[in-house]
Amino acid sequence: MASACASTSSTPISDSVTDAPVPGGDDERTRLRVGRLTKAHGLKGALKLELYTDAPEKRFVPGAVFALQVPRDSAWHGKTVELAELRWYNSHPVGFFKGIDDRTAAETLVKAILWIEHDGVEVSDEPDAWFDHQLVGLRVLRDGAQVGTIARVDHLPAQDLLAIDTDSGEVLVPFVSAIVPSVDLAAGTVTVTPPVGLFEPNPDDDAVPSGDAAATSSIGDDDASDDSAPSAE
Repeated sequence: MASACASTSSTPISDSVTDAPVPGGDDERTRLRVGRLTKAHGLKGALKLELYTDAPEKRFVPGAVFALQVPRDSAWHGKTVELAELRWYNSHPVGFFKGIDDRTAAETLVKAILWIEHDGVEVSDEPDAWFDHQLVGLRVLRDGAQVGTIARVDHLPAQDLLAIDTDSGEVLVPFVSAIVPSVDLAAGTVTVTPPVGLFEPNPDDDAVPSGDAAATSSIGDDDASDDSAPSAE
């Protein structure tokens, strides 16, 4: 689930949904992104969890099976894991999974994202929090005019991003209240107040140096900003 707030790091992240069909499933099934395995814990195969759900007692029960989002070259690609037990150590969740019996095996799963299959479409009853399927397709308004539609929601470690289809291509917008102040599901719209240059090229970028300045100018190193375009895992 995505939520817009002034500081994404201080807001709990709830279940997120993808509308991509579940392999072997039907059109009524969706996939919920519920957690991430962050590091091995102890010597018996346990793994610390970063929860992407506000209902761990519902999602993380013994016997729950999770699809794994891992790189294609991982030995776990296309596989699932089954939860044996969820424990809490110093208020931090730790999962024990069937067949993961030692630290070496656990370390091969670090950074894997956990997904579960879900029948039907969930709707959040929390204020200022939405499942991805509620946002995809909404019209994006800027100063009252439509600038595009939401194609998907990218969930990255630093923050959530709205991927917006526009006439000039895809634009990634940080899903924070300073830039996305309003989501109106009833009207089917999202209002954005982006900084200059996010939806259009900066005029200064097209300026061509002249004379001696042109002869001596060079392109500096690119500074990748974590806030504007974090890398997906």
